[in-house]
Amino acid sequence: MDFTVDADRLRDDIEATAAFGDIDAGEGRGRTVLVGTEANRRAREYLVDRMEAADLDVTVDAVGNVAGTWVPDGVDPDAAPVAVGSHLDSVPEGGIFDGPLGVYAALEAVRALRDADATPDRPVAVVCFTEEEGQRFADGLLGSSVAVGERTVEEAFALTDDEGVTLEEALEEIGFRGEGRLDASAWDAWYELHVEQDTTLEEAGVPVGVVTTITGITHCEVEIAGEANHAGATHMHDRTDALAAAAELVLDVEAAANEVVDASSDSAVGTVGSLDVSPNATNVVPGRVEAGVDVRDVEYESMEAIVGAVRDTLDRIEAERGVETEFARPFDLRPTPMTERLREAAHRAGDAAGIETTDLHSGAAHDTMHVADVTDAALLFAPSREGISHNPREWTDWDDCAAATRVLAGAIAETAGADE
Repeated sequence: MDFTVDADRLRDDIEATAAFGDIDAGEGRGRTVLVGTEANRRAREYLVDRMEAADLDVTVDAVGNVAGTWVPDGVDPDAAPVAVGSHLDSVPEGGIFDGPLGVYAALEAVRALRDADATPDRPVAVVCFTEEEGQRFADGLLGSSVAVGERTVEEAFALTDDEGVTLEEALEEIGFRGEGRLDASAWDAWYELHVEQDTTLEEAGVPVGVVTTITGITHCEVEIAGEANHAGATHMHDRTDALAAAAELVLDVEAAANEVVDASSDSAVGTVGSLDVSPNATNVVPGRVEAGVDVRDVEYESMEAIVGAVRDTLDRIEAERGVETEFARPFDLRPTPMTERLREAAHRAGDAAGIETTDLHSGAAHDTMHVADVTDAALLFAPSREGISHNPREWTDWDDCAAATRVLAGAIAETAGADE
């Protein structure tokens, strides 16, 4: 199925949303939209207005997840809907496409189906999840975690920001503390369109990617304890330098990831992304280091191999350097495969529209990871210029936005049983 989307209308919605929380970026166009802020309120209110203008039935659940449902004449309103969407919040000084493209492509896809007098067998719901980026409350994917039952409303409400403000208070302040709980398990299927955040599509010259698997993610917290001492008066052979030991950890994580890439999985990555050094003074031998390790791949065995290398390094530096170490793994998401029937529907939609599509994996987390735990799910990508995201220089050409939305509309139509 091929549907005509209004590229100008899609662009207008994304650019209007870019004005909420806009920043003076210098190069590119950026925004800062944290959950529960004035910018977030304005973005949400604009979305609700646009949904209502499209004759969608709008609801807001207790944690602020917004859903606008299209129920065409003759369709059972209680039938399991096809849901589609993304998020409106951003990282600090982020770009204008990450999140809003998925929300407004979803809305434009529904408008395209409606304008074509398509007759689906079930409702179609446009969804905006709360706090995908995790910049003010929780670690990310908050709204979808509640929607799939992995976190209760009460647990979400109790989350606080750095100032001690709870999520419940923040949502109440902007008028988006709703009622009930959006239930993703009641959906027949879920689609999300997102910018790729990598260069696979750009390098291939392909406008739409169909994700096969969303990467697994593990975060490890490592603490290395040595002995702080005077940098000038402590002989080199008498030191227990926690930072020197941590440097070995950094290099070993890089080496372990490269070994996995060479041996079995070219999508594996390992990163030591944070170091907290104490006492962090130029004239003091570091006595303690806290390190954050990020490990990702579409194969869980590869992730386990890199984590195993972290543990081996800690054992070795304890023995060789006399430091003490602690290891924790507080965050562990396994790779998430996407549903074949939805992926095939997306490829067929691309064929019908004369738009090339290709399979690829996602190296970043998305709300779709949670939704895939409770219903069929698919994730589509549009190209990112130079792979840049979470940055004002983030850019996806408007023609690519429209092409990906056409594929999304066709996939939704097939999945919802629509006839043109």
